[in-house]
Amino acid sequence: MSIRRISSVAHVGNIEIGGRNPIRIQSMATTDTNDTEGSVAQAKRIIDAGGELVRFTTQGTREAENMKNISARLKADGYSQPLVADVHFTAHTADIAAQYCEKVRINPGNYVDPGRTFKHLEYTDAEYAEELQKIERKLIPFINICKEHKTAVRIGVNHGSLSDRIMSRYGDTPAGIVESCMEFLRIFKRESFNDVVISIKASNTVVMVQSVRLLVKAMDQEDMHYPLHLGVTEAGEGEDGRIKSAVGIGALLTEGIGDTIRVSLSEEPECEIPVARKLVDMIDECTQLRQDAEAGIEADTITLTLDAPDWETLQLKAAMAVGALLIDRKATKLIIKKKGEDTPLTALADGILQAARIKFTKTEYISCPGCGRTLYNLQDTIARIKAATQHLVGLKIGIMGCIVNGPGEMADADYGYVGAGRGKISLYKQKVCVEKNIPEEEAVDKLLQLIAEDQKER
Repeated sequence: MSIRRISSVAHVGNIEIGGRNPIRIQSMATTDTNDTEGSVAQAKRIIDAGGELVRFTTQGTREAENMKNISARLKADGYSQPLVADVHFTAHTADIAAQYCEKVRINPGNYVDPGRTFKHLEYTDAEYAEELQKIERKLIPFINICKEHKTAVRIGVNHGSLSDRIMSRYGDTPAGIVESCMEFLRIFKRESFNDVVISIKASNTVVMVQSVRLLVKAMDQEDMHYPLHLGVTEAGEGEDGRIKSAVGIGALLTEGIGDTIRVSLSEEPECEIPVARKLVDMIDECTQLRQDAEAGIEADTITLTLDAPDWETLQLKAAMAVGALLIDRKATKLIIKKKGEDTPLTALADGILQAARIKFTKTEYISCPGCGRTLYNLQDTIARIKAATQHLVGLKIGIMGCIVNGPGEMADADYGYVGAGRGKISLYKQKVCVEKNIPEEEAVDKLLQLIAEDQKER
């Protein structure tokens, strides 16, 4: 069976992450963090479903301050699970959130570096070293606040929000993703701050898996052993979101990598929890299936015969068992059968092959799960766009709640639909914004018009 990577332990409120502790399951609220009542109610639903941590977006000081009220209300009602503040762009917000939350997530791509513009920047070695000094000057006061309040930190690197500085020196690569993380980890290590959890996420499962593996090697080389949070960001919803998550997260879990996970679905956040639980509960079985499948590869083909109590479990089991083999191109063809039945499950196999970036047989949707920064009806919008575009095989469409990861995460998408403000949408063609601040009620039609015009030209 799997041999789990034993990390150091991060203390997050009343739980421990890493070491020999259970793999922790978490989700993120989609409510406005200023809405205390709504946020408390949603956190309870996540926790009641089995979530062990709940994350909230804190995009400004007002939201960070209100975490005090959310925390107090939950504790008064008997909910003691740790709360996590999610911070982007404003480092001062992290300083405030650290006083009220058990953990604060910061993003190296935008903690000090300005928002990315996809421009190439030139630095001398001395100039680059000064940029790192800027990070240290900003980070050390935050670390001291976290030490004072016994607040853990998550260093959360997203493929979609790498800074122009990192991409200019390392490229849009796993190496760049890892270095973005290591720059911050080295400072935490020098400051002897150990309650750190790391995440490296991408919507592309291959990039995600390769980056996490590379990070583990880089940490080992520098004698770092921090616990890892796993997730495929912007995985989507429904069957596609579940398969994509199982391919990426499952590939690493079957290698013994991972201390906490989130399945990012464009659905209500409590729906993520039972999916994540199934992945954790199937680690040993899928590790054995992976080994058996690898031994039985013939003519570039993996053949799986599976048993499962329900369709969702079968989907997850299949995707998790073969995820690493497909990502590593041990095979590029897949046959799946249900035990006792002769008919191959072709649509499921095709979905897994697409999630592993091998074979595209349908439209690809890169959609985020939403959070308090999302200011339009994400789920309804996804449904409308899917209904109108699902026949466009191979086309990639990004549907993103806000700009934090939007333009970057969908950089390889053909088109993008990104929240730009309350009731306002910006449309992208690849990395280029082609129309800004469209009223929400007009935006889907304008996106479909843009796609239709391009398809005619082709």
